[in-house]
Amino acid sequence: MRKLTNPWESLSGYNCFGCAPHNGAGVKMEFYEDGDEIVSVWQPKSQFQGWLNTLHGGIQSVLLDEICAWVVLCKLQTTGVTSKMETRFRKAVSTTDTYVVLRASIEEQKRNIITIKGTLYNEQGELCTEAVCTYFTFSKEKAEEMNFKTCVTKGEDKTLDEIIQTLDRS
Repeated sequence: MRKLTNPWESLSGYNCFGCAPHNGAGVKMEFYEDGDEIVSVWQPKSQFQGWLNTLHGGIQSVLLDEICAWVVLCKLQTTGVTSKMETRFRKAVSTTDTYVVLRASIEEQKRNIITIKGTLYNEQGELCTEAVCTYFTFSKEKAEEMNFKTCVTKGEDKTLDEIIQTLDRS
């Protein structure tokens, strides 16, 4: 897997709750390309809990919506907006887990309407949450107006285990 660059990271005023690395209240996701999938390894924190030691369902939905958006960025090289999201919570996610793994890929594409499936797995590898997101994608010109130029990979290939080993455990 290779890490994806964040096309807005140096843009003044950029403060996305899902992927801005400097948003103190955000979830600060990072993404990797793995064949047809986009992958993110994310560390649950207690400030994102709903019930005691349980990751809030709204935060799980944010994580899944964000990774699906990055499928549009990386695989289609454009931007878009979520028009529909169906989420199925199968198993509680513990905020005491060291990490969770999210994966997403395109299920269907009809012109500018894209259906993407996202999944969230706990540290034990159990499927906890699934989402099907429908995105309305923008033309390349509209994406450029939104300061999107391209989404590319950087650095060397890493395995999922290597990425997990680099997590800040603080």
